[in-house]
Amino acid sequence: MPTPLTIGTHTLSSRLIVGTGKYATYAQMGEALERSGADCVTVAVRRERLIDAEGKNLLDYVDPQRYTILPNTAGCFNAEDAVRVARLGREILSGLENSGADWVKLECLADKRTLLPDPVETLQATEQLVADGFQVLVYSTDDPVIAKRLKNAGATSVMPAGSPIGSGQGVLNANNLRICLEYLKEDDPTYPVIVDAGVGAASDVAAAMELGVDGVLLNTAIAHAQDPLAMADAMRLACEAGRLSYLSGRIPKRLYATASSPEEGVITWQPS
Repeated sequence: MPTPLTIGTHTLSSRLIVGTGKYATYAQMGEALERSGADCVTVAVRRERLIDAEGKNLLDYVDPQRYTILPNTAGCFNAEDAVRVARLGREILSGLENSGADWVKLECLADKRTLLPDPVETLQATEQLVADGFQVLVYSTDDPVIAKRLKNAGATSVMPAGSPIGSGQGVLNANNLRICLEYLKEDDPTYPVIVDAGVGAASDVAAAMELGVDGVLLNTAIAHAQDPLAMADAMRLACEAGRLSYLSGRIPKRLYATASSPEEGVITWQPS
């Protein structure tokens, strides 16, 4: 039985958090969200158009009474803009009476080419948003030192990237993620650490979960798959399988082979 994921005051039944952007249609997005099994979806406050060119409303396909909406500050490149957009998201969700009004996925980017976070602006924005009463889930690099500073600044969750946003490269530096986990969970084992960005296939999600992270946040890997609906199924199953594998405890890696059948009691015979 999957265990729920607790992030601050929020409890999620699924450890997979999915985005709402880049889908061919809102209808496709709605079905993909359903099949992903996620009960939390993230929406870019600055970039997302609630009404598309056909006059369809995003919220007709993302029921704010069913999903906890996690507003994000995608498209912001300094702390001032990120704080402004976070506050705008809070006002929108308060009007919808959605429980996600009190938290934010903080993205404070360094440049448009890599979409990696600016560590200085991200830290400043985290401090300001925490002081403003937000529960901050912060997109970070896989630098363990920066991750620890963000936690010390009051971040509710630190979310290191597996690789650059939308790159589909998967987890490029598993060792750094292991150190992030060690630093962030030291004396605080339930602190939520989520891999945010870079996954491209279900195997990437499973690999991240097997490292011991608490969840995975993704968008492009589903939305731009050749079959987004089937990929949503795959991501759900991979997240569950990776978590179960981690909790089960894998066997140690060895240089040499180990026989799978017991050596005791082997039938022997004498040469004739």
